[in-house]
Amino acid sequence: MSSDANHEGARLPPRSGPAGPLSGLRVLDLSAYIAGPYGCSLLADQGAEVIKIEPPTGDNLRKYPSTLEVESRAFVGVNRSKLGVVLDLKKAEDLAALLDLVRTSDVLVHNFRPSVPPRLGIAYEPLKRINPRLIYCAVTGYGETGPLREKAGYDQVLQTMTGMCALQGKRGGPPEILYGSVVDYYAAALVAAGVASALYEREKSGEGQYVGVSLLRSALTMQSARMVWAEGEPKEVGRDMRSGGITGLHPTREGYLYISANTPHFWQALCTKVGLPELAADERYDSVRKRAQHSTEIVPQLHAALAGRSALEWEELFGEDVPCAAARTVEDMFDNEQVLAEDMVAEFAHPTLGSYRGFTRPVQFGRTPGPTPFAAPTLGQHTQTVLSRDDATKKTG
Repeated sequence: MSSDANHEGARLPPRSGPAGPLSGLRVLDLSAYIAGPYGCSLLADQGAEVIKIEPPTGDNLRKYPSTLEVESRAFVGVNRSKLGVVLDLKKAEDLAALLDLVRTSDVLVHNFRPSVPPRLGIAYEPLKRINPRLIYCAVTGYGETGPLREKAGYDQVLQTMTGMCALQGKRGGPPEILYGSVVDYYAAALVAAGVASALYEREKSGEGQYVGVSLLRSALTMQSARMVWAEGEPKEVGRDMRSGGITGLHPTREGYLYISANTPHFWQALCTKVGLPELAADERYDSVRKRAQHSTEIVPQLHAALAGRSALEWEELFGEDVPCAAARTVEDMFDNEQVLAEDMVAEFAHPTLGSYRGFTRPVQFGRTPGPTPFAAPTLGQHTQTVLSRDDATKKTG
């Protein structure tokens, strides 16, 4: 059993601030990478005490490339507001320590392949006997059954498998990856939603249950509008939801501008603002479908008009009349007025990184906004503190 890191900050960070809707609940996070860990961070945002349990080698995300010298930016970004504990579940005493935590916990989340939990002694059925109220959430690549159940699943593997990359590429061109781990992050949202629903049901039944989330389900859930195959349709039909032509990214004098002008109101406003009112009056272009069919006639005129100003200037000129956004970098979001007004960026104090700013509060709750977030833990930062606290609780309980 590993000891606390030898630096300041080993004590449990206080959860200052108001309660959240999940305050008083304890979550054991045995997952790695993004989907499971970020799902648990979403629960921590809502007030749950989340204990991140890592093997002695740590979450693999800690080892990912990063321009930060002492920690992985990705790990810090997806593990906020957690206590860090190291346990080697292959050792009897560490497994016993985990089982002690299970007895007093509400939720356990892991992302092991289906055959691994039984080997480690942490499958659902034995843990259910220890704690019948436990919500047990397993995050897998492909689900609990079927020929791919034991295959390791990763975000971009599932993107490629499920058609997302084929649709991301240009028509007739090669498939393209969607960067940003979109399947993982959507799976994280499913983790938080599934766990919250199971906790709600537990209030009525008094019993916990198994919750399964997979990257395959996540990738296909994101494509529900494409996953429609009507009787009598051929297999190869256009399922892409892009409206084509006008709606999309366009070059300007400086930078790129995304424009959405699908409704009659926004199409007329766009034409007026860029000085092409005759396009709005032309019956050949009076619907999204028609504009897509005639995009080769419309787009060159639009680009010529947009070349008169920069993307930021057009964004200001369009205002609320035309939905649009100048293409920015994520770095621009740290000081974006709207982001700051919505309290999405917080200041964190990290034992080795020092002070940093990061995202927080993805959901707003009017009456129970949740406690102040704190930084992701260093490896094993709170091991002895957490386990000693629970030992003391057992002796006095």
